[in-house]
Amino acid sequence: MKSWHLNGVVLPGTDRVDLWVRDGVISAEPIPGAESLGSGLWIMPGLVDAHCHIGLGAGGAVDRATAEQQAITDRNSGVLLIRDAGAPVDTHWVDARADLPRVIRAGRHIARPKRYLRNYAVEIDPATMVAEVERQARAGDGWVKLVGDWIDREAGDLEPLWPAGLAEQAISRAHELGAKVTAHCFAEQSVSELVAAGIDCIEHGTGMSDEVIAQMAHRGVSLVPTMTNLEHFPDFAAAGEAKFPTYSAHMRALHASRYEVLGNALDAGVPVYAGTDSGGVLRHGRIAEEAELLARLGGAEFALGAISWRAREWLGAPSLTPGAPADLVIYRQDPRVHLDTLHHPAVVMLRGALYPR
Repeated sequence: MKSWHLNGVVLPGTDRVDLWVRDGVISAEPIPGAESLGSGLWIMPGLVDAHCHIGLGAGGAVDRATAEQQAITDRNSGVLLIRDAGAPVDTHWVDARADLPRVIRAGRHIARPKRYLRNYAVEIDPATMVAEVERQARAGDGWVKLVGDWIDREAGDLEPLWPAGLAEQAISRAHELGAKVTAHCFAEQSVSELVAAGIDCIEHGTGMSDEVIAQMAHRGVSLVPTMTNLEHFPDFAAAGEAKFPTYSAHMRALHASRYEVLGNALDAGVPVYAGTDSGGVLRHGRIAEEAELLARLGGAEFALGAISWRAREWLGAPSLTPGAPADLVIYRQDPRVHLDTLHHPAVVMLRGALYPR
């Protein structure tokens, strides 16, 4: 494997530095004869998509070739670390591929029968929730994914899937096994009950009240809002209008208040990270769009941290320190000034190998 030399600003720093890479890792010492990739560069630790679905398509599970292409698409966008927030297939084969991003899995979504998208989740009776959380905790890489709410056809609106007391037992059991729990929550009641039950992370979070936000900030409960997914709420509302007008009106209201609610969470100190919700019906490789929408919440520096160094720290992944894997993305312009440069990385380096754009 080639050795490399880079000169530039490693975000979030401000000073130019020299980096050397040998045998796929960051070197603590200069490397004679290393090939230069240029100077005056802007370098970010490998990007993170903290809500992504490798192996999931519109109809459920996809074949290995399709899952491979999903992972390659994400890699080429600069995403080198993925928290897979639920997949109906086992993707541990990815771990043996040096050319694919690292994946941290949450096992399968856990839902009730006919209360989520068909073929996505393991569907269970609430009575078996704790046992299923145990199974998924062992199948994943330290995370479990619950479906917190979805449309209830009898109620005609979003309703929680789990009794609050049972959810608390299931989350406690996951913690005993060393796993964290996250949940899909669009509406108000589910996020309130699950935060009170001790959950570790909320996906989407459009129904958070000020009281729930305060609880999350106090306990350090993370939030992955999936901004590019929230842009589709009007489409979801339109699709349900004929059968479920109450649900449709609710989705439009959640969409209209999304920036106010999420901004309140950010202002309160809730840790916020980037996730695209790629997979299913949403295309992969959208981390640049996610960052642009996050910047509308907290500015460019916040958005860049949410897709890179802060997210890596949250998930326990190393940054660009000596001995760490050489997972980085090179840009020709400062993305803090020109956020749209995220769409056009000059070079993606994964484990010391180059993937030019």
